[in-house]
Amino acid sequence: MNRTKESMLIDFYEFTMANGYFESPYREQIVYFDLFFRRIPDGGGYAIMAGLESVVRYIENLAFTEADIDYLHSRGVFSEDFLEFLSTFRFTGDVYAVEEGTVIFPGEPIVTVRATAVEAQLLETFLLLTINHQSLIATKASRVKHAAQGRTVIEMGARRAHGVSSANLGARAAYIGGADRTSNTLADRLYGIPAGGTMAHSWVQMFEDEYAAFKHYAELYPDLSIFLVDTYDTLRSGVPNAIRVIKEVLKPGGHENYAVRIDSGDLYYLSKEARRMLDEAGLPECRIVASNALDEYLIRALLSQGAPIDVFGVGERLITSKNDPVFGGVYKLTAIEEEGAIVPKIKISDNPEKITTPHFKQLYRVHEADGHACADYLTLHDETIDTSKPLVLFDPTHTWQRQRLKNYSLKPLLVPIFKGGRRVYELPDVHAIRRHREQSLGAMWEEVKRFDYPHQYYVDLSEKLWNLKHELIKAHMIKPNKNG
Repeated sequence: MNRTKESMLIDFYEFTMANGYFESPYREQIVYFDLFFRRIPDGGGYAIMAGLESVVRYIENLAFTEADIDYLHSRGVFSEDFLEFLSTFRFTGDVYAVEEGTVIFPGEPIVTVRATAVEAQLLETFLLLTINHQSLIATKASRVKHAAQGRTVIEMGARRAHGVSSANLGARAAYIGGADRTSNTLADRLYGIPAGGTMAHSWVQMFEDEYAAFKHYAELYPDLSIFLVDTYDTLRSGVPNAIRVIKEVLKPGGHENYAVRIDSGDLYYLSKEARRMLDEAGLPECRIVASNALDEYLIRALLSQGAPIDVFGVGERLITSKNDPVFGGVYKLTAIEEEGAIVPKIKISDNPEKITTPHFKQLYRVHEADGHACADYLTLHDETIDTSKPLVLFDPTHTWQRQRLKNYSLKPLLVPIFKGGRRVYELPDVHAIRRHREQSLGAMWEEVKRFDYPHQYYVDLSEKLWNLKHELIKAHMIKPNKNG
């Protein structure tokens, strides 16, 4: 997708609001917006932050061409001054964000934008679609990898992805989340994610028989031989022919990197029998690859039964997050600046979970002495925390539930990305992001990673922030007397 099209990937109402701000006293109003999410997909215990690099590239290249301006002019609803402003538009604000690969939780800001109301409004659509999609896929991949218990996971969903960007950026997000390789060659070229694959059933069908298909493939790719054994009959034909080719072609040549792949049927039974046949043939090193609409639940079930599978190929249910395909991030106003002072703003709702947390904030991860993360701590941006003194954490809803920490450390999670429109953050490559995800997830207790009834990880508010939030709620909820 070229940059012109990305710049115009903005909900139309963002343009109308931006035009409205521009033509009002709020033209230069500095505002603060938080991007956060309310619910973890699949009822899980955590999510993985992804998509920041795409956001950075978008902001750096955000500009409107003459054709874009002509289109907006043709709609007949925007002022000439506003269109002139857009013709030379460049982002001049500040952005703070949680780094990609970090474990994140509901209710905490993962991106904060400080900018003029016009600028902040124009960013909304792209920030949401990008963070929502990539965090969703990274989270799903992390769950799949956790279910695989250290075994190799291959993301192979390009042909079932919801379009080109979803295939490429989904592969990137899946790698961040834990997938070890991808089937998507372009993802390898763009991001350096190891791409690989095997044959399709059509390859086997093309030859006069299965043995000939396997033999020719092994001769062409002796170090990449993965034999798809379920085209005709997995146990009576596929596995025996694979064994024959391994012994006749690969082993005499000193090649040891080979596997059989099962893509249909009862994966537990077929993998168990295939393992027995391979071992009896003196090929204990031959790996077994399984695919066919897998997800974390099916992988967990297979391994709990003792299925001897070494590699899992996961496609449609990963690249689309089929079980729960919406991440649900939102972008809400939390403060404005008046005469240099920050004035908090809050959104009230009849649904308590939709009440926002006001003000410009900082987010900390609280680590106990053993290195495990025990909570996230949300404070006003300028609060100073003396880590030599005990830290009291309390449940934001059930405030009487309190925990007093003595030996702890705090890590700020919101880091500067743009200051005054200039990028101040060096983007890491996808491999560094993946390593960061491993460290961040490694600090979480296993109970947080459970699929069923995971431990609730708390995002706690400082006492100052909690008081401010509830003062604003009280002020907005108390209705004036009709008689004055």
